[in-house]
Amino acid sequence: MVEVPEPKPHVTDNCCHGVECPECAAVTYAELPLDVPISGFGPRLTAMVSLFTGRYKVSKRDVQELLADLFGIKVSLGGVSNMEGHVGDALAQPCEEARKHVVAQKTAYGDETSWSEGNGKAKKAWLWVAATELVTFFKIAPSRAGEVAKEMFEGFVGVLVTDRYTVYSFFETLLRQLCWAHLMRDFEAIAERGGKSGRIGRQLLREGKRMFKWWHRVRDGTLSRSAFEQRMKAVETTVGRLLREAQRCGNLRTSRTATEILKLEAALWTFVHVLDVEPTNNRSERSLRRGVMWRRVSFGTQSARGSRFVERILTATTTLRQQGRHVLSYLTEAVQAASEGRVCPSLLPGH
Repeated sequence: MVEVPEPKPHVTDNCCHGVECPECAAVTYAELPLDVPISGFGPRLTAMVSLFTGRYKVSKRDVQELLADLFGIKVSLGGVSNMEGHVGDALAQPCEEARKHVVAQKTAYGDETSWSEGNGKAKKAWLWVAATELVTFFKIAPSRAGEVAKEMFEGFVGVLVTDRYTVYSFFETLLRQLCWAHLMRDFEAIAERGGKSGRIGRQLLREGKRMFKWWHRVRDGTLSRSAFEQRMKAVETTVGRLLREAQRCGNLRTSRTATEILKLEAALWTFVHVLDVEPTNNRSERSLRRGVMWRRVSFGTQSARGSRFVERILTATTTLRQQGRHVLSYLTEAVQAASEGRVCPSLLPGH
């Protein structure tokens, strides 16, 4: 049988001695020790609350009830919000290190989804993500424009895997990989239009399925990389021919889609010739799912400080999970370090 002990809060009362001046009657109090947080809530409780709201999508009101039911601790809604703010502030430097780590990698995966920010009439915003194998970075920005993408990936010289969204067009085509999951959906749409467009779409889907079948064999070790590259030559040629045929098929929507894809034709096949590049953008899309679920529950954030908490707690928890590190222990240490004026622990691998 597995059981947990009855949880009981540990309350520490810190008393500062005060002395009254005999001349002016002013009272001077001793300062708190450096390891005593200014907040009335300790580092572990602060980290736990932020983990509840930031990772498990528990509302602030439900956190109030949860703390009361489990620990007998009474916290106001403002107290929950303040604890989130403390964690967000503590994670500022580690998250900036995470961004710099991402842009130093050979491959990164980028994506974005809608968000809202502001009390009263919320303003449209966007949650951006830049993901790598061991570190993922999030950012909430008021725009979906190319300037944000440039800021996100400033200094990045590796291969960038994204969908066909035009904000990434500033990046050199030869150093991009288009997401084949998105391309297959484009091909399905072409196939559903019937006639010549339908025939071309079905053929494109067949070539895409062949590619994925071989790619999965490369990943599980049943097909060598050299054999895969050799087989893909025919697929590359056929897909290029079909897309050019689609431009002339007489269906305006199909022609437009084919033309847009051909503008980035070189980015269709980067994963074939460059190691450690995936043919899909699934890594970043999986990372965004928690942000999407958070948005559906909370309808966004009420302030810029709230947005900073969201992007930083998502960066920290996602990255720590990728590396198999204990999330609560890290957040507790980060809050403790921030309250003592020390450097917060790093999110980077190997720390």
